[in-house]
Amino acid sequence: MKRSRLPIYLVWLGALLMSVVTMAGEPEQQLRAAAIKGDAERIVTLLEQGAGLESRDDDGRTALMLATRHNRVEAARVLIAAGADVNAKDHIHDSPYLYAGASGYNDILALTLAHGADLASTNRYGGTALIPAAERGHVDTVNMLIAAGVNVDHINRLHWTALMEAIVLGQGGPEHTRIVALLLDAGADPNIADADGITPLQHARKRGYTGMVRLLEQAGAH
Repeated sequence: MKRSRLPIYLVWLGALLMSVVTMAGEPEQQLRAAAIKGDAERIVTLLEQGAGLESRDDDGRTALMLATRHNRVEAARVLIAAGADVNAKDHIHDSPYLYAGASGYNDILALTLAHGADLASTNRYGGTALIPAAERGHVDTVNMLIAAGVNVDHINRLHWTALMEAIVLGQGGPEHTRIVALLLDAGADPNIADADGITPLQHARKRGYTGMVRLLEQAGAH
């Protein structure tokens, strides 16, 4: 009876030991965990101990990407100061810069812009950071990206610009109307149509977005 139980016991003990090792993790795993938690002090310690700054998880996400996804500003600040790549893309083509812009995480976005963000980089939909920021109504983010020099007329794979997305995917409220104004003031072309040839003005009229219609007409839309 004992002989039959011994292998089971050893298997259980081995599994327990493996669990302990996994929980402790390699320095890189610990670094990514600290980034998720926003533990800046722990990040500093791990980096001093030689943890790989650009190591990735199974989804291709670096510690900075994980800090960005959880909007851990101080963790991101420490990682960027240590040289983390703000343009490192994961398996779905998000980077810290692109994700911060799309999510309206303006503190982290500012850090990425100050440390080499690639303004021409695009996400999995072929859009710059400006396009999802416009779609989601992140007014301050749109302002930041325009000021940084992002191309306001970039066209994504749907053949939509930031202006088009603010109209078609917005709700016509004050935030999206303000974004339309910002884009037009920045020189966005009001007549770039979608893949079906429908213009921003036509979309705005169809939806009854009177404020947007007025702005577009003033900008020479047809």
